[in-house]
Amino acid sequence: MATRSQDDTSGLKQLKAGHSYLAAEGPSRDVLERFANRFPASRYMVTLSFPEFTSLCPVTGQPDFGTIVLEYVPDKWCVESKSFKMYMFAYRSHQSFMETITNTVLADIVALLDPCWARVKGLFAPRGGTAIHVFAEHWKALPPAELEALRDYVRQWKMEPDPHRP
Repeated sequence: MATRSQDDTSGLKQLKAGHSYLAAEGPSRDVLERFANRFPASRYMVTLSFPEFTSLCPVTGQPDFGTIVLEYVPDKWCVESKSFKMYMFAYRSHQSFMETITNTVLADIVALLDPCWARVKGLFAPRGGTAIHVFAEHWKALPPAELEALRDYVRQWKMEPDPHRP
């Protein structure tokens, strides 16, 4: 018999439903869902990597391919991973510049979670001989001592070698 955690899943819709992976209306933060962080007193990093990202160039309509990486230190909320996947898939038929996509993903995550820290990396495959990597970052307004401790934590985490981190 399987055991169950104490995670509250009552408000999650995307994980329980059989939705299409392609949102006809395009990407929307309404697709993203969150659940309560059960460990708000612990500082920890969450990383979601979406290596199958595709969108369309707003000028030529040509496909752009890449990896979108979300890294964040949660406060009260965590993003539900299937809703994040559905959100990423919604970009497949969406025309937008890579810089706009990366910053929009960050803005949507910040609006949803209000994390202590978040960074979105758009690691786009070369097209026309040029690779574009876009990094967008957010720091929550915290008291100075708490913000400095958070900055130290993120700095140390960034410096740690991890063969699994894109």
